[in-house]
Amino acid sequence: MTYRAQVEDIRFIFDNVAALDQLRGTEKFAEASADLTDAVLEGMGKLCEEVIYPTLRNGDLTPAVLENGVVRTSPGFKAAFEAIAEGGWVAVSGPEAYGGMGLPLSLTTAFNEMMSSANMALGLCPLLTQGQCEALEHHGSEEIKALYLPKLISGEWTGTMNLTEPGAGSDVGALKSKAEPNGDGTYAISGQKIFITWGDHDFGGNVCHLVLARLPDGVAGTKGISLFMVPKYIPDADGNPGVANDLKVVSLEHKMGIHGSPTAVMQFDGAKGWLVGEPHNGMAAMFTMMNNARLGVGSQGVGIAEAAYQQALDYAKERQQFGPIVNHADVRRMLLSMKADTFAARSIVMSCAIALDMAAATGTAEWRARAAFLTPIAKAFATDTGIDVAEQGVQVHGGMGFIEETGAAQFSRDVRITAIYEGTNGIQAMDLVGRKMMDGGEAANVLIDEIEAHAETARCTMPELAEPVWQACESLREAVEWLVTQSDMNTRFAGSVPFTRAFARVLGGHYHLKAAMAEGGEGARSKLARYYIRRLLPEHESLLTYAMAGADDLYAFSLDELEA
Repeated sequence: MTYRAQVEDIRFIFDNVAALDQLRGTEKFAEASADLTDAVLEGMGKLCEEVIYPTLRNGDLTPAVLENGVVRTSPGFKAAFEAIAEGGWVAVSGPEAYGGMGLPLSLTTAFNEMMSSANMALGLCPLLTQGQCEALEHHGSEEIKALYLPKLISGEWTGTMNLTEPGAGSDVGALKSKAEPNGDGTYAISGQKIFITWGDHDFGGNVCHLVLARLPDGVAGTKGISLFMVPKYIPDADGNPGVANDLKVVSLEHKMGIHGSPTAVMQFDGAKGWLVGEPHNGMAAMFTMMNNARLGVGSQGVGIAEAAYQQALDYAKERQQFGPIVNHADVRRMLLSMKADTFAARSIVMSCAIALDMAAATGTAEWRARAAFLTPIAKAFATDTGIDVAEQGVQVHGGMGFIEETGAAQFSRDVRITAIYEGTNGIQAMDLVGRKMMDGGEAANVLIDEIEAHAETARCTMPELAEPVWQACESLREAVEWLVTQSDMNTRFAGSVPFTRAFARVLGGHYHLKAAMAEGGEGARSKLARYYIRRLLPEHESLLTYAMAGADDLYAFSLDELEA
């Protein structure tokens, strides 16, 4: 397989589906011209095709290892990361005052997708650094920003996030890590953290850990948690890595996939740390990092979907069974479903990125609400799509998909984590029907109104595609109205996952319709829209029926009956 970066498809989405042009009308992103955007996308694509993609199999076949306390990364990873850093790609959206390009998050999202197609395990390293830059920019002191941001943005140093502990996963408030004041403005951080992505490496520079811990006067639960910067090496007076801090990698996890990404168990034994943000307000700072990371994980799902589709298509054109298998109806069904869902997921992710950019540029409540509402949908649907498409990719390969040499199984193994980390997709769905519906469904209905209005316009030229999308909106609106009347949150939660997928299905229909309209109703994009709207969009009906079924039948079984 030769990976082909989807520069043209991303450009088409920015021009016609999730309009990047609206950003250029803001003061913050006025300089993000079409010419600059095109040049950036082309540069990203070339790097991912020529430098990052060749390291993909190395990461799977020669994983990162821990030897005598030192993490050794996969062959080629160090040189590829250095190329990312030297090109200024680590933090495309980083603040210009600290060496970043200051470009929209939407372009960073495009890069994260391409990196994930080329080598998701390696792409996780800059993704974590991007999130740390965002957290420090909004919550760090001027001293911390001046010291860390230039080095993180340049790629000289890298960042991690340390939340999870053996007894505190999704329930972050149960963490036991402690922070004791040293009396000089620093703190002694002690505790163990698990699942720390890129917790260490051999790229050189410094590894900067953002660590959640509890001060002596911190109350129980999340309201008593603070956030600290805890570097691997304590910076000296000149801001260079100095003496080693009191922390270490205990072990690296043996994982199902993303073998090239060192996932560490980290031990902090009185390590020196600096407070980030206000005391006991660490979750607010960490959520700044996590929200963007959730979008980044959504882009990973799209990236793997794209790569798996490309490999499956190439194989189907070459594999002979009564002729090329690409001509068989069931193989066509799989390939078209993979392609249609990948476009829908990419459009949802990019629309979320645009909303986040517009919220940052305008500060309006409307854009903030849209970005917040789209985030769990983008994370959940895009990663589910990545998993589904990678699985279908194995199926297209038939028996050879089960043979590791083809690489088809790697995509399936690598992408599986995306539905779990940065908040499982079940938690994303609960967030959507819970916290994101606290406005009485206003943000949801604004989106539904927008989709219906576009479908009304499209009725004149494409009634056969516009009508199903309009009808789907009406069904979705009824489900939103039902959800907001349910005061028992467990009733909402019971159907939250199918509701989230149903909303994504309708959004996908909307974006495919916009693509067909932009193309004029003829051509490959219009054909793909017809496929999606006729064959995949109808899934929303059964999903919404499930979403409104309530919770009673889930709890009708006793534990004994579940075991019977």
